[in-house]
Amino acid sequence: MTFQKVVGKWLAPIALGLFVTTGVAHAKVDLVGMNVAGAEFTGGVLPGQLNKHYFFPKNTYFEYWAERGIKTIRFPIKWERLQPKLRGAFDPFYAAQIDKMLTNAALNDIDVILDVHNYGRYRKQVVGTKAVPYGAYQNLLQRMSKRWGKHSALYGYDIMNEPYGLADKYWPKAAQAGINGVRKYDRENIIFVEGASYSSAARWPKYADKLLALKDPSDNIVFSAHVYLDKDASGRYVESPGKDFDMNVGVKRVTPFINWLKKNGKRGHIGELGVPPHDARWLKAMDNTLAHLQKNCIPVTYFAGGPAWGNHFLSMEPKKGKEKPQWKVLKKYVGKGNCSDFGPKA
Repeated sequence: MTFQKVVGKWLAPIALGLFVTTGVAHAKVDLVGMNVAGAEFTGGVLPGQLNKHYFFPKNTYFEYWAERGIKTIRFPIKWERLQPKLRGAFDPFYAAQIDKMLTNAALNDIDVILDVHNYGRYRKQVVGTKAVPYGAYQNLLQRMSKRWGKHSALYGYDIMNEPYGLADKYWPKAAQAGINGVRKYDRENIIFVEGASYSSAARWPKYADKLLALKDPSDNIVFSAHVYLDKDASGRYVESPGKDFDMNVGVKRVTPFINWLKKNGKRGHIGELGVPPHDARWLKAMDNTLAHLQKNCIPVTYFAGGPAWGNHFLSMEPKKGKEKPQWKVLKKYVGKGNCSDFGPKA
């Protein structure tokens, strides 16, 4: 089912296939975005101190990327900082930083995906276990949708980053609880659902069939996988490419995800993809992956930007005013694709 974006919102079709519209519609899906990391940093120090343990972008931060055509960001947040007690009120200070970030994004016409960057856990306890009941997780998403669901910059919710290990068992039921929480107050914006086993695109079909049972009253779910191009697909890049490195490794790793989407008539998104700059083969492999994703109308948010990302090898942030090699590849695809909905194309 196709949804149309209208003034920062996605509106579901009504009777006879018509759309309710209240402004100028954006006909294209933005196929290249950016993760802006920092607010989720140092999860072992809670609540932590702003600008020491975790970071939010400065007021003018989004201007730089908006000028370069970036219109969508995925913004990781830490559940424990936002909601220090399960089912409790939001921390006023941390929530206010999210308020400010969304306002600054709106001023630069940037859409934000709020990403609960918690790996299927809260204070190291798995969602769905006695320590963290499904209802407590639903409460988080309910409160998020009540506070930010009507914000003009809010594009959607990535309801949980990379469930893994013991969390895999509980994730399908937890995902439904998250959907129910969002839809309590927000019936319009997209819900991005990641998969088990770190949301691996390559392993997606092995774990994802149970997600087909998810119910969304707004029928506006997009499945979101992650892909990295190093040997173990972890994103650590501890080894340089070998002599037999396959420049199409990324294409091959996203193909199982794309095929699953096609088979089941679902829409897809790549929430994380990143490579180091020190070897041209990484950059070429990312180039090939981006071309394949764009051909299939599957958006990607690069991991990562963010002023606190510093000298990390995956950072897209310019250094002393100089563009990173990764950006030189990514910008080839910014604003391109001419896709009216999330793919894959049939």
